[in-house]
Amino acid sequence: MKAQNQELRTTKTRFDSAQRAYIQEINLKQVNKSATIFNIQRFSVHDGPGIRTTVFFKGCPLACWWCHNPEGRSSENEVINGNTIGTIVTVDELMQEILADRVFYEESGGGVTFSGGEPLAQASFVKAMLMKCKENNIHTAVDTSGYVSKASLRQVLPFTDLFLFDLKILDPVKHLKYTDVSNTEILDNLEYLFANNATVRIRIPVIPGITFTAENLDQIAAYLRKFEPHPEVNLLPFHRIGESKYNRYNIKYKMPVQKEPNHEEILKMSSGFRREGIPVKIGG
Repeated sequence: MKAQNQELRTTKTRFDSAQRAYIQEINLKQVNKSATIFNIQRFSVHDGPGIRTTVFFKGCPLACWWCHNPEGRSSENEVINGNTIGTIVTVDELMQEILADRVFYEESGGGVTFSGGEPLAQASFVKAMLMKCKENNIHTAVDTSGYVSKASLRQVLPFTDLFLFDLKILDPVKHLKYTDVSNTEILDNLEYLFANNATVRIRIPVIPGITFTAENLDQIAAYLRKFEPHPEVNLLPFHRIGESKYNRYNIKYKMPVQKEPNHEEILKMSSGFRREGIPVKIGG
């Protein structure tokens, strides 16, 4: 137990150091209100209500074994095996891209989702984008790992219609093993959002043998029970679509070969949420 507590304290120190490094880097970039992104996905229907444009920001402090966007981990533009990963954009440039799809948002009740990577690693820029979207009556969502500073959340909270909050593993030791970070700040930030009346949708990746266990899902259901009203939970099925990226970008893929659970298996394992009165849905 002492060794476990020491490991978690060491991770907390690493979190603080990582946050300072991110903030310093972000402040330098945002003198000119620019940010680094690696993809703009149009006509997205799994990242919030309606038809959406999802913007993927570079830079993530987590290293999840199953990550399907490993090219988004580094905060810098990169050239790997001849592939250029990352584009620097200004607020006006990105807003022009978003407004091009405005008709689809209006017809479907959609909007814009800022994802990543971890979008709140570039919180000042995301705040500026959220404000621009609100000026244009565009619904906004932020897809976050929750592993961010309170200052980042405070910046974006007033302008975010929906937080898509990733909740992976409740056990702190297992969370550290499979994501390389502690979940202490993540849970604390989730409680902060609920305390400040944010609209939050919980997203749980369905990873066989890691997040997709009866123990983990029941623990998460029991934890979420205390929040009123209960947040909607989305179970995001595991897939190996991103595996080829690891070979392409020379990144080690830690995930063992796993059978993808089918709809019936996920439905059965989600029963704990229904017992707690928590709305649960398979997919985003």
